[in-house]
Amino acid sequence: MTITNVVLVTGAGGFLASLVARALLEDPQTPNIRLILTDVIQPKIPSGRGITDSEHVSTIKADLTDPKEIDALFNTPFGIPDTVYCMHGIMSRGSEDNFDLGLKVNADSVRDLLQCARRYGAQLGRLIKFVFTSSCAVYGGPLPDIITPETIATPEGAYGLAKLSSELFINEFSRRGLVDGRILRLPTIVVRPGPPAAAASSFLSGIIREPLKGIEATCPMGTNISSPELDLPVWLSSPQTVVRNLIHAKHISSSAFPRHSRVVCAPGFTATIRDEIDALRQVGGEDALKLIKFEDDPTTKRLVDSWPQRFDNTYALSLGFTLDKGGMIPIVESFKKDVEAGIA
Repeated sequence: MTITNVVLVTGAGGFLASLVARALLEDPQTPNIRLILTDVIQPKIPSGRGITDSEHVSTIKADLTDPKEIDALFNTPFGIPDTVYCMHGIMSRGSEDNFDLGLKVNADSVRDLLQCARRYGAQLGRLIKFVFTSSCAVYGGPLPDIITPETIATPEGAYGLAKLSSELFINEFSRRGLVDGRILRLPTIVVRPGPPAAAASSFLSGIIREPLKGIEATCPMGTNISSPELDLPVWLSSPQTVVRNLIHAKHISSSAFPRHSRVVCAPGFTATIRDEIDALRQVGGEDALKLIKFEDDPTTKRLVDSWPQRFDNTYALSLGFTLDKGGMIPIVESFKKDVEAGIA
């Protein structure tokens, strides 16, 4: 009997979820896949394994703040999903500026999606896997030098609040045997292709992406290239590594997690904003560097400065997750190649 894997991906019109969708199509551990991709805009059908037709991929425009539209995602011709990638949301700066909308999208709709997974999993007779993309923004306040799995999360922003509250629901639903949750607290991803996102961390990609394309970029930290604000460390990962880890999360046995928590801080590395700029100089030259302009923004600085800067990767690596090697320079070199190839 041929087993069909039905996977629902929310936020599929976004940068990261679209990469996850393509990776799922190419994942040998997810054969005979049927993808349900949804977002507030109609997602595009990704390329992968030669699959470009509606027989294997369904794209649905949906407002996930409406429970009826969430329910409809579990009633497509593909059937009930056995895995949900919950990746939609209003980004950090966007949810900070519009608190009520951020809660509605980042917390309320996630809980409604979780309840749907619970109900329809009961119909399937097995737990639906629920892979949730969380964030380092769940941390705030005084922090230890290195974050471990035991470090208490106390967010200092609306985005982190919604992520943490969603984590708690997923942990409890998993503990009760209602879903099979997997939560990845992602590092800041660099370099993101495409237009800037409404995230406080967006500039960390922008100061690489735009100059390598010959476009001016704005750095909201400091007032010039010598500003001490550029020495702020940040926790980073490349898009390629984050996508690999999100696919891996689907395949981990539920028995690998402790009973009380499905949270994993995805592996990353620490670099300063100045390290990024130095890598840009080495890869793109002085002309690229001159395209960075400085406009100090206190709100962005407060948010970024509240995030943790170093993590202990031991637990994540023990579960089989992977890590970038070589720091910023290989990442910037890879992005430059994508720019030159016209795919960034």
